[in-house]
Amino acid sequence: MTLAPIRLLRATEIQNMLAGREDEIIEAVRRAYEVHAGGQSSLPHSVFLRFPDDPRSRIISLPAFLGGDAPIAGVKWIASFPSNHDLGIRRASAVMILNSVRTGLPEVIMEGSLISAARTAASAALAARYLHADRPAETIGLIGCGIINFEIARFLLAVFPQISTVILFDIQAEQAARFAARCRRLREDLRVVSVDSPAEVFRQAPLVALATTAVEPTIDDLSMCATGSTILHISLRDLTPQVILGCDNIVDDVDHVCRAQTSVHLAEQQVRNRDFIRCTLADITRGSAPARTDRESIAVFSPFGLGVLDLAVSQLVLEQAQRQGIGLQIDDFLPSDEAL
Repeated sequence: MTLAPIRLLRATEIQNMLAGREDEIIEAVRRAYEVHAGGQSSLPHSVFLRFPDDPRSRIISLPAFLGGDAPIAGVKWIASFPSNHDLGIRRASAVMILNSVRTGLPEVIMEGSLISAARTAASAALAARYLHADRPAETIGLIGCGIINFEIARFLLAVFPQISTVILFDIQAEQAARFAARCRRLREDLRVVSVDSPAEVFRQAPLVALATTAVEPTIDDLSMCATGSTILHISLRDLTPQVILGCDNIVDDVDHVCRAQTSVHLAEQQVRNRDFIRCTLADITRGSAPARTDRESIAVFSPFGLGVLDLAVSQLVLEQAQRQGIGLQIDDFLPSDEAL
């Protein structure tokens, strides 16, 4: 048997292939959620590699298999080192490896942080599309001014073109200022305002995305939120258990999100059940659960970040790379049969 070459895809190539495809990526994420909810996936719990002297840093392994019409398998190896900002480099770095589901042989190695950011933003935008469908979306709030919330802003603008104002908060004022300048380049008529507290973001914006590096909850009050607000709790550890228990909770996968000391996990430990989780996002997209239970409650979407989403977006990139002949092909990466 002649071994197929391995394709290597760089960040610049992936960035070009993802550009302008927000709607397509959101649709791929929706399909992945629904295939997973239908039992056509294999999704072991992610593994966290932590460092005793640096509790904020971690490297996570997310293996996954996604079935359906075009089955795919692979793993994401993603590092999050918040102190990288002090060095002038990105907090997150990642590698994606996709394997043949027929032979198990690796087929592609690609830069993974762009894939991860796109699938995270698409997941948030998909949730907002359903949870915030019949509510005002002219103003959005972003707490945490990093690459994830920038991507979420891009995807939300694709879903809600009526957005006119973005309210920002970050604990580092200089970071918020740089982020605001980037957001203004997304659309010249976009109004971008930095405020001095998360509470002010919640007060002004009925649709808020939390994407911080928090390792434990700090937000213990949502009383300033407008009724019917939607919170995209992407960083998973900002809201206290008491806040979670008082909201309408939607997750991506109940078993996965109830671990690793997420806010949802802490709430489960407090009440010793999961009854406060109403449904998954796939339940809503498939029509087996309503998007909202009433118009007054605050909806919180807490996605653990499933490896099947990385596979779905990686597959889009790989298919385009194959069609266009993009990437470096390595013919002699694997040992030959003669060496076995």
